[in-house]
Amino acid sequence: MTLMQKLLGAAATLALSATCAMAEPGLIIDLGGKFDKSFNEAAFNGAKRWVEETGGTYKETELQSEAQREQSMRRMAESGANPVVVLGFMNASTLEQVAPDYPDTKFTIVDMVVDQPNVQSVVFSEHEGSFLVGMIAGMASKTGTVGFIGGMDVPLIRKFACGYVQGVKAANPDAKVIQNMTGTTPEAWNDPVKGGELTKAQISQGADVVYAAAGGTGVGVLQAAADAGIYSVGVDSNQNFMHPGSVLTSMMKRVDNAVYTAFKTGLDGSFQTGIQVMDLKSEGVGYAVDEFNKDLITPEITTAVEAAKASIISGETVVHDYMSDDSCPVM
Repeated sequence: MTLMQKLLGAAATLALSATCAMAEPGLIIDLGGKFDKSFNEAAFNGAKRWVEETGGTYKETELQSEAQREQSMRRMAESGANPVVVLGFMNASTLEQVAPDYPDTKFTIVDMVVDQPNVQSVVFSEHEGSFLVGMIAGMASKTGTVGFIGGMDVPLIRKFACGYVQGVKAANPDAKVIQNMTGTTPEAWNDPVKGGELTKAQISQGADVVYAAAGGTGVGVLQAAADAGIYSVGVDSNQNFMHPGSVLTSMMKRVDNAVYTAFKTGLDGSFQTGIQVMDLKSEGVGYAVDEFNKDLITPEITTAVEAAKASIISGETVVHDYMSDDSCPVM
């Protein structure tokens, strides 16, 4: 081999190494921040797990306002990040406009469908997971009255609520479910004070279990429930640890797995665009039992909920999907 061939070979190796080193995924975190202990934090944990397992690095942006949505997507794509994971349904219309301008960038959006050839849309069967925690709430309630507190009043959160009510009623047909939404703007995801106030109001009406599907607002719900000595139900991330003995369970929505898989497949060549559904069968949703709540979940509850889970997976039990039909039959 001549000196020139050796030099060319070394240059090619260096170029390949540089290309691999530059291949970084990107994560755009929605309003509420990555430490909301719920949806965004679950996504961050998925990215962190990918870093720990691969030693890789990724680019990250946290939205601070609605006005930053388009700018953040374009900057992330132009920085060379690929794939780019975008969190939250509120980004859907923006990504619909941005994705065609970056055809070589792979995008993943979590919680909404965007029909573009370079976009992977990850959606969850939140209604199925909510049915299970609804059963747990219905069986654990002593008063026969439970509560639901949503964040922003949008169809996605109504989907949580409808599944929850159906589960509560499956456990106790005579149960009463009190429902409140925190607001109609994105600020509803990050208002723990309002969450606490709504929880206290529901407790005054007899609720002794309250399910929060409200992002950072849910922190206030869980705190108010713990202060009052009643049960709460966490969401998205496993929130059992936040108030051991008070958080009855958490409806796990595996946003962490969605982000981890997007990063992994985006870099190994197996990334698939189109719609990816994460349901009970694929363990995309579920309920959490650990050292912080295992004494609260009785064998009777476990038997009933696991039977319901199997029935949903088999198709025998169908949980109503509010996103497909907004005439929720149990609300």
